[in-house]
Amino acid sequence: MIRLLTPADEPLLWEMLYQAIHVPEGSPPPPRDIVRRPELSRYVQGWGQRDDLGVVALQEGEVAGAAWLRRLTGALRGYGHVDDETPELSIALLPQHRGRGLGTRLLTSLLEEARNRYPAISLSVSPDNPALRLYRRLGFVEVGRNGASLTMVLTLSDQRGSNQVYP
Repeated sequence: MIRLLTPADEPLLWEMLYQAIHVPEGSPPPPRDIVRRPELSRYVQGWGQRDDLGVVALQEGEVAGAAWLRRLTGALRGYGHVDDETPELSIALLPQHRGRGLGTRLLTSLLEEARNRYPAISLSVSPDNPALRLYRRLGFVEVGRNGASLTMVLTLSDQRGSNQVYP
């Protein structure tokens, strides 16, 4: 089952934020408190703001993954920032649920919800992250680099009258 996230879901998003950190094969995972650093905590802290949007996947009543969007502006800009109107995507699955198509279902559910709210969404991804294939398959295109990471954008059907267009 996939349902919308609510403000009460902030605690589960902290775990999902940790799971969203890409750890290259053969590298040790970072300490769990890394998500409390400002450059990461901004993706979750105070969840339920006006422009926040997300979905959570439950399997047998347990959280399996989540995908969420948040506009990060000004000093709070995130790794995938392209402009102040475009929210950034975060997505994570617990390890035992990866590679089974759940990430695709989660992301397509979120995109359906987002189409009427945003002209586009952005993300930052490491070139060696297996999720890169999913993003490309769903239509995300590379628009830049931030350090070693790719910044990608998916243009959505715009219901808000914006003329913002990405390549």
